[in-house]
Amino acid sequence: MSVTYHEAGVDLSAADKSTHAIASLAKATFDKNVLKDVGLFAGFYRLDLSKYSQPILVSSIDGVGTKLKIAFMMNVHDTVGMDLVNHCVNDIMTTGADPLFFLDYIGTQKLQPEVAAQIVSGMAKACRENQCALIGGETAEMPGFYSEGEYDLAGAIVGVVNKENIIDGSRIRAGDKLIGLPSTGLHTNGYSLARKVLFDIAQVGVDQYAPDLECTWGEALLRVHRSYYSPICLVRNLPGLVGISHITGGGIEGNTKRLLVNGLGLQIDWDRWDVPVIFRLIQQNAGIADEEMRRVFNLGIGIVFVVRANDSDQILGQLRANGESPIEIGSVVAVP
Repeated sequence: MSVTYHEAGVDLSAADKSTHAIASLAKATFDKNVLKDVGLFAGFYRLDLSKYSQPILVSSIDGVGTKLKIAFMMNVHDTVGMDLVNHCVNDIMTTGADPLFFLDYIGTQKLQPEVAAQIVSGMAKACRENQCALIGGETAEMPGFYSEGEYDLAGAIVGVVNKENIIDGSRIRAGDKLIGLPSTGLHTNGYSLARKVLFDIAQVGVDQYAPDLECTWGEALLRVHRSYYSPICLVRNLPGLVGISHITGGGIEGNTKRLLVNGLGLQIDWDRWDVPVIFRLIQQNAGIADEEMRRVFNLGIGIVFVVRANDSDQILGQLRANGESPIEIGSVVAVP
């Protein structure tokens, strides 16, 4: 008896079709530094050393978490592709780096070329917006491993920064101010708790209209994780900027403390900004304690700039002049 790969659950024809569709999307992100076409075993990217006297490569890898479950329920797949790129871009740009190129991984039970194309179209859009190239990726079809109609998503990014321009928090000291920029919602963290509260406890549906949110629950939960490329580029070379924190899992305190040395802590003024309605609704539907909300969610602040107190007005003014809505949310303090 002869058994084919197709009978085992892997459709090589669908994989070929998907590869062709994805290749054209990826090529739309290429710049002059991408040397080869999509389809080889590796991507090629030329480092422009004229811009960097002491180039340091910076890399990060991440996923979208259980926000994917909302994408499956809504049958909307481009936004999670954007989420993935923007999350990775924000992570490396906290160091002062420029994003160079991005690679993705999609694992699924049965490859659906139209879904893969939606995902990659979102990635390609975000790559163009963040001035980086999508130079390669992997799509794996694994029957019996994933649930039907579902997939996993991961991405890796490489950037570069001059050694003398690295931002690592080492200059942070007591008295520095914390300036936050608004998030667009949950971004890509806290979805396991949000799904339990909204779908299991509150029994809402993704297509159900939420008057307080002025959209459906699904639309609110799928709002794209914001990229902070532009505001970071705006202030990263100012001498008063001494640290940047991307607010992901762990909340404002958990992520910003990663920049601090022993003897320093944070004093957050939680009343300085209006927490977006979606977080209030999640909290109220399950009676979640404030401390737990602050530990799990970004609560409306997606990036935090740590700045010298004497320079805070200048940086606030610079951000506002470019259409941002910065909020001074606290300060760095000395602790025993």
